[in-house]
Amino acid sequence: MILRHAAPALLGLSLIAGPAQALDLNAMSDAERAEFGAQVREFLLENPEVILEAINILEQRNAAAEAAADKDLVAANVDELFNDGYSWIGGNPDGDITLVEFMDYRCGYCRRAVPEVAQLLEADGNIRLVIKEFPILGDASVLSSRFAVAAKHVAGDDAYKQVHDALLEFTGEPSEVTLRRISYGLGLDSDAIIAAMDSDQVTDEITRTRALAQRMQISGTPSFVLGTEMLRGFLPADQMQQIADGVRADRG
Repeated sequence: MILRHAAPALLGLSLIAGPAQALDLNAMSDAERAEFGAQVREFLLENPEVILEAINILEQRNAAAEAAADKDLVAANVDELFNDGYSWIGGNPDGDITLVEFMDYRCGYCRRAVPEVAQLLEADGNIRLVIKEFPILGDASVLSSRFAVAAKHVAGDDAYKQVHDALLEFTGEPSEVTLRRISYGLGLDSDAIIAAMDSDQVTDEITRTRALAQRMQISGTPSFVLGTEMLRGFLPADQMQQIADGVRADRG
C-alpha cells in the first residue's frame, strides 16, 4: 500500500520540517489513521535516531527564540542596565562593551564568578563593569546589600568596592555586629554606614534593581548582560570572552 511505503518519509517530514508541513490526520479514514500509527511506531522503533534529531532541532529553535527574546529585553532596558546613575562602575569605565552583573553576596556561584570576572576584565582591558545589587536569598542577603550600598553613599565608590569584596569573602552570618567589624577593619565610619542602611536612597536603589530584574525576567544569580547578550548563570572567563568578541564582531 502507498501509505505503508510513504510512512517513513511522511514521518520525517512531520517531525523535522515543522507544523507548516504537518500531516492532516483528519483527512484520513479511521483505518488509514490506525495503519499510519502502526507504521509510525514501527519506523520509530527501527530508527530511534529520528526522535533525537527532532529533539535537537526543537532545542536549537527554542534556544534561538530565547536568545532573540533576551536581546529584545536588553534593548528595551538599555538605559537602566548600563547608565542607571547609581550602580558601581568598575573595569575600564571607557570600555567599548559593558558587562552588567546581578549578584547576591550569599550566592555561591556569585563567589565563584569573582575570579572569572576579574580575569576577563584584566585580559580584555576594554570592558566596563556594572554591579547590580540583587539580594534574593533571604534577609541576610538584603542586610548585606543594604550595608554595601550604604557604604557607597556614606564613603564613596572606593569604599563600596572594599565592602563589596569583603562581603563576598565573608563566610559568617551578617549582623550589625559583624558588619561593624567589617567596616572597622576597612577603616570606615561604621556608625554612619549602619545609620544609612535603612535610608530611602538605599531602599530606592535595591527596589529599582529588583524591578529591573523582574522586567529582564531574571530570577537567579549571578546573571549577566554582556553587550547585547544575556548570560543567565555562571560562565568561565574564556566563554565570556568569546561572547564579548562575538558582540564586537556583530557591530562590524
